[in-house]
Amino acid sequence: MPKFLSDLIASPRFSFYVTGLLFIILFGIGSVSFEGFFSPQVFLNLFIDNAALIIVTVGVTFCILSGGGGIDLSVGAVVSLTCMSLAYLMRETSIGPYTSMFLVLFIGVAIGLINGFFITFFKLQPFIVTLGTMFLCRGLTAMISRDSVPIDNAVYGELAFTSLEIGDCFLSLGACIALIVVVIATIVLRYTSFGRSVYAIGGNEQSARLMGIRVDRVRLLVYVISGVCSALGGIAYSWIMLSGYTLHGLGMEMDAIASSVIGGTQLMGGVGFIPGTLLGVMIQGTILTIISFQGTLSAWWTKIVVGILLCLFIVMQALVTEHKNRLMRLNAEGSAKKAKKAK
Repeated sequence: MPKFLSDLIASPRFSFYVTGLLFIILFGIGSVSFEGFFSPQVFLNLFIDNAALIIVTVGVTFCILSGGGGIDLSVGAVVSLTCMSLAYLMRETSIGPYTSMFLVLFIGVAIGLINGFFITFFKLQPFIVTLGTMFLCRGLTAMISRDSVPIDNAVYGELAFTSLEIGDCFLSLGACIALIVVVIATIVLRYTSFGRSVYAIGGNEQSARLMGIRVDRVRLLVYVISGVCSALGGIAYSWIMLSGYTLHGLGMEMDAIASSVIGGTQLMGGVGFIPGTLLGVMIQGTILTIISFQGTLSAWWTKIVVGILLCLFIVMQALVTEHKNRLMRLNAEGSAKKAKKAK
């Protein structure tokens, strides 16, 4: 194998490059196949339609990056509970929309603290703990109301239809917030000690402890971040649906995990890139847009294609990891031979 190609595969950004290339190919296929597909507004619609998923996936990416089987299955249920809580607060109380949005963010904080506490201090599997909080949130949502509760607050409705004009196109408020979350998360992971700690823990938890990193504190904060992102995603989702319902966000946790992995986040932790996560969501959106333009296929084909891509990316991650391990063995053998010659 040529050295350039070998180094590219071993690069931490290799999965991101593959994801970017895949997005370009899919968008190119849509542009060639359908008239009007290649337009700025269709591209911006990928952010508008998937704003809530982008925000939620950022939080899930933090969990996966932290390693230790890190995952958060409660995110879709938190989205549902957030929408229902907003609908209830603005319909049954005199609390205003801005105060309601501020209050529901604490739902995410509370669920994140519960997840992080049991995972960190009781050493329980994240899968089991977050599965439990998923059922908890769904149950609490049903206790508020089993029926759809509309959000008919005039001020909140104006927020839902607020947009940023970009020439002849527009970007919704939810999409703007999603992009801001992506930028903040990228800066945090790349340029702060907390972000470097998340990568270190995901790479090797024992080594991170020996380096003096407060692993338990970082992991607790990771799940709090995921909870807050879920609640914020719920607010963005409510701007689309303008209602609270027990089935809102159903399956969103699977979409978020798939988007994160397709975006280049390794399931074992320690490797990932937030812009890649964004591309993972946009790939799902592009597939759904192609199906919509085609007109005769079921939207369930999106799930089928994403499932195939997810399997392929997991296999690719395994092959890349094996390639890195082989390079490390070869480098170690080369160093040993040089040491023998020096003696």
